Amino acid sequence: MKSVIRTSLLATVGFASSSASLSWAQDQGPLAEEVSQRAAKIESKVIAWRRDIHQHPELSNREVRTSQLVADHLRSLGLDVKTGVAHTGVVAVLRGGRPGAVVALRADMDALPVTEETPVSFASKVRTTYEGKETGIAHVCGHDAHTAILMGAAEVLVPMRKELPGSVKFIFQPAEEGPPDGEEGGATLMIKQGVLENPRPEAIFGLHVTNGYEVGKIAYRPGPAMASADNFRIVVKGRGTHGARPWAGVDPVVVASQIVLALQTIASRQVDVTLEPSVITVASIHGGNRYNIIPDNVEMTGTIRTYDEAMKKDIHERIRNTAQMIAKSAGAGAEVQIESPYAVTVNDQKLTARMLPTLRKVAGADNVLLDQKVPAAEDFSYYGQIVPALYFRLGITPKGTDPRKTASNHSPRFYVDEAGLLLGVRALTQLTVDYLQAAGK
Repeated sequence: MKSVIRTSLLATVGFASSSASLSWAQDQGPLAEEVSQRAAKIESKVIAWRRDIHQHPELSNREVRTSQLVADHLRSLGLDVKTGVAHTGVVAVLRGGRPGAVVALRADMDALPVTEETPVSFASKVRTTYEGKETGIAHVCGHDAHTAILMGAAEVLVPMRKELPGSVKFIFQPAEEGPPDGEEGGATLMIKQGVLENPRPEAIFGLHVTNGYEVGKIAYRPGPAMASADNFRIVVKGRGTHGARPWAGVDPVVVASQIVLALQTIASRQVDVTLEPSVITVASIHGGNRYNIIPDNVEMTGTIRTYDEAMKKDIHERIRNTAQMIAKSAGAGAEVQIESPYAVTVNDQKLTARMLPTLRKVAGADNVLLDQKVPAAEDFSYYGQIVPALYFRLGITPKGTDPRKTASNHSPRFYVDEAGLLLGVRALTQLTVDYLQAAGK
């Protein structure tokens, strides 16, 4: 009963948001009005696509059904579609009625190995074996919403092609959450396979749904907006012995404990905290198998979050030195491995300033907020290393609900209020139209 009532409420909110958008559009010129009207007409389609994708989630590099759904839709719009990019990616190009600039729009498609715990009727029931363990698969990061929103933006823009001075490249990307071990994938492979060429975009836009803001809100941040994410693995090599005679060996458990504590002083005491924040987290420690046996080795893994490339390199070096020198002082050794799958997501300062008026007119000036730095990471960052990029966050927490009390992205209880999807369609579409029109003048 609760889910039925909630669905009804969301539908009502959705219709209300549609009416408000039409009222706004009438004051913004004929193209803005057309964007708003066309988006409102397909809101129910976007919700249906999102529910379909949500009910049939697929892990990274395995988005076969999702990419087929996307490709079929884009072909039905008469677009030039390329499939199989970076395994399961889909790319389509809309060529406007007049020559002009090229804009790219990107959405990610993959789900996560999480068992969903939401009460919605279309909750995922899909199961799989992931890294040797049985688990569910669910869209608990909102990529189903991203995909549906971009499908909607394509449907809005295609009938307007004669009025567009330029082209639009739609990028549906697999494996944002990271490819399986031993495989390439995600944004880096898309780029490697030429997604930013032929034609090359002048700018790229993307969004991410978030529980951090209510429906109707858009959050942006110029410059470093989301952190880089590096994974580290430290193996402390001691010499095993009886737990009653620790002096007969080298205890890697004690050494590992000293390293854990020392690593915390890097962010708090060794780098300039006034430049950018940083996080070093040791998330797992494994060693030994019995209470009275000191093991040979202890393994630690963790994550590093930074917003500045120079600081990132400095922290990497400090982690290596800290682990190896502490180990050496105890007669042990330490092997340190650091991988960097996600770079800092940087919103181009000039592009952000240029497009901020568009976000404000779409959502209303009071609903566009300066975002805080986000310690999560995004491989959208790699597109921004090549072309100017703007990545913003879209609120999907029901109005009147305290975002601090809602489940966050990656939680099994992550919930998307579908009343927020329409604003996502309008925002991506209007950013495209305004950018192309300004570039064509």
